[in-house]
Amino acid sequence: MLFFLLLRCRKNRKWRPPQAAIIPNYHLPMRSFEVKNRTSAEDIKALRLITAIKTPYLPDGRFDLEAYDDLVNMQIVNGAEGMIVGGTTGEGQLMSWDEHIMLIGHTVNCFGASIKVIGNTGSNSTREAIHATEQGFAVGMHAALHINPYYGKTSLEGLISHFDSVLSMGPTIIYNVPSRTGQDIPPRVIHTMAQSPNLAGVKECVGNDRVEHYTGNGIVVWSGNDDQCHDARWNHGATGVISVTSNLVPGMMRELMFGGKNPSLNTKLFPLIEWLFQEPNPIPLNTALAQLGVVRPVFRLPYVPLPQEKRAEFVNLVNQIGRENFVGEKDVQVLDDDDFILVDRY
Repeated sequence: MLFFLLLRCRKNRKWRPPQAAIIPNYHLPMRSFEVKNRTSAEDIKALRLITAIKTPYLPDGRFDLEAYDDLVNMQIVNGAEGMIVGGTTGEGQLMSWDEHIMLIGHTVNCFGASIKVIGNTGSNSTREAIHATEQGFAVGMHAALHINPYYGKTSLEGLISHFDSVLSMGPTIIYNVPSRTGQDIPPRVIHTMAQSPNLAGVKECVGNDRVEHYTGNGIVVWSGNDDQCHDARWNHGATGVISVTSNLVPGMMRELMFGGKNPSLNTKLFPLIEWLFQEPNPIPLNTALAQLGVVRPVFRLPYVPLPQEKRAEFVNLVNQIGRENFVGEKDVQVLDDDDFILVDRY
């Protein structure tokens, strides 16, 4: 009799879904309050010189952490305030995620008290971007750098959803470089993302008109173009620059960002900047650092060194600008083709 009563109660009872399954935002980021509270977006917004640091290699293609540590120390001593780890310049695109997160963690562990560590944890896969960003913040990075999905481009609503998925985790810089991604991030997307307190700002490569549009609306911008960064900073309201050139001449780039309008210094640096971007970054930078003797002349393919006549041009530029302004202490030299090691498996 009791069995039939229970059966009838079950039939008459209205089914209710389990409450634990009703979560308005079902993505719960793996975040730590300890890490989240260490650095705020406001701390990142104040940075004026951020170096997109180069990753040096051993002859077998593994990271040369001793050379890397020296490079980072040179940046700190010469006044860089922040550092992008594993960006385009650092060849994050050639790293496994294990390598990538390890290098971010190593940088935080060794230098996190002296410089802000911004990990490039962006991807064209939202799933990968979420996972890498969780890991990056877990190992202590101060902020994340995120690019829009490249190659498999998405819609504007897709861009908003992609960035919204990672912004909740911590301070974030959005990176707009259409020449590499094949898709511009238009102001509509950035203005939507600016509603998040975690948006530190934008690394903008479209040009100074776009920079001024954002700064005029209270959005922090770093110039992503070294050849435009002086005018971006002093004429268009940019906070500073995320720089490739500062790998080579960090002190001069700091003066360009901190010392007020200085067209003569900008003109002095322009031939070097022009040389650095004659081929896709980081090819010229890797060649230059090898010739300065601060990294081994090792390239992970598909990158290869500049031809010898271009390598000779760099030596002339160093002599014109002054060897004392460049990183390292060895004499600059023109390396021979046979001096370089090209690694295809690593």
